[in-house]
Amino acid sequence: MTTPLISLVWTDHVTGRRGFLVVDRLVRGVSSGGLRMRPGCTLEEVAGLARGMTMKEALHYDPAARYVPLGGAKGGIDCDPRDPEAYGLLVRYLRAMRPYVESCWTTGEDLGLTQDLVDRAAAEAGLVSSVQAVYPLLDDESAARRRLADAFAAEVDGIGLDELAGGCGVAESVLTALDRAAVPHRGTRVALQGFGTMGGATARFLARAGLSVVAVADVKGTIAHPDGLDVEALLAARDAFGTVDRAALRPDDRELPGDAWLSADAEVLVPAAVSYAVGAAEAGLITARWVVEAANMPVLPEAEAALTARGVTVLPDVVVNSATNAWWWWTLFGDIGPAPEEAFAHIRRAMRALVGLVLDRADRDATTPRAAAHAVAADRLPVIGERFGWYR
Repeated sequence: MTTPLISLVWTDHVTGRRGFLVVDRLVRGVSSGGLRMRPGCTLEEVAGLARGMTMKEALHYDPAARYVPLGGAKGGIDCDPRDPEAYGLLVRYLRAMRPYVESCWTTGEDLGLTQDLVDRAAAEAGLVSSVQAVYPLLDDESAARRRLADAFAAEVDGIGLDELAGGCGVAESVLTALDRAAVPHRGTRVALQGFGTMGGATARFLARAGLSVVAVADVKGTIAHPDGLDVEALLAARDAFGTVDRAALRPDDRELPGDAWLSADAEVLVPAAVSYAVGAAEAGLITARWVVEAANMPVLPEAEAALTARGVTVLPDVVVNSATNAWWWWTLFGDIGPAPEEAFAHIRRAMRALVGLVLDRADRDATTPRAAAHAVAADRLPVIGERFGWYR
C-alpha cells in the first residue's frame, strides 16, 4: 500500500469537529474525488476512498478520448449533515482547503452532501468552482464550463442528469452481470439500501429495465413489497436526504426493520448508502446471487470472503459507481455533450465494456471481480504515468 501524497487533518475552530483531505495521486498535477459528510468519518476511511478514486480514474483511461484520467483524492467531514451547524462547518472546511481546491483537488458531492450544497458553500468560501483545478487542462475553458452547466441544468422526469448519471452506471453494471449469466431482466428482484442520489437513480433505471424493486431501506427502515414497489411514487416522496415519506406508501407496502433489506428475497442486492454496511454478521443474512456496490466500501473484506465462498458475486465499488465521476469529465473535456440521451448512451457503452473486461479478467485469473479490477487498474497506471508523467 503506497503512502498518499497529501494527508491532512483539519480541526474546526468553532465546533471542534474534524475534516480530512487525502490526495492519493496526481496526474498532470490534478486529482479528483468527492467530499462526504457523515458522523464518524475518519482519516483512514478517506484514505481508502482516495485510493479507490485513483483506481476509478485509471479504469476509465481511454487513450483515444479527450478525457484524461486524473489522480485520486477524497475529502471528508465528521458531522451529521442534518446537524444545524453542518453548513457553516462545510463553508469553513472549504475555506481551509481552498489552496488545494484551487490548485490540485477537484471535488463534488458525495455521501451526505448534494452538488448544489457544495457549490453554494464553495462560492461562500471564495472559490470559483469545486473543480477549478482542472480548468488549465481544458482546450476551451468557457465552452467546457457552459457544457457542464447545461448538463447540470438538464432533468429527466423530475430528476437532474447529475443525479441520474451514477445510477445509470450502477444499473448497467447489474444488467451486464445478468446478461452474462443469461438471467432475464424482467422478474429479477432487487433490494437496495439507500434511496438518495445513487440508490434512487439506480432503482429508477432497474425498474425501467424490467426488474422488480422489492425492498428499499432508508434511515426510517425498510419498505418492501414482494411483487415490487412503485419506484416513481417513492422517488417523488423523498426528502433531500433520500428519506421516503411513509404517507406515500400503498396499503399493501410493508414497513420492516432497517436491516431487512439484507435478507430480502431478491437476486440482486445493492448497498447504495454508507460505507462498512455489510460485515460478517450481515453477510450471513444475504441470500442474493449478486451484491453490487453502489456505495463506496460498503462490504468489509471478511464479509466479501464469506460471500465469495458461498458463490455470491460482489461487483466492486471502484467499477460499479465510477460513472458519476467519469460523466463529469466526459462532459467537461468534451467527449459528450450535455444532452441526457447522449450521456446515458455513453455511460451504458462504457460501463458494459468495463464490467465485461473486469469479469473476463476475474474468470481468466480465477479471482474475484475486485481483485480483477485492481489488476486492470494496476496495468493502466504505469501507462498513464509514462504518458503524462509521475507525480508521486
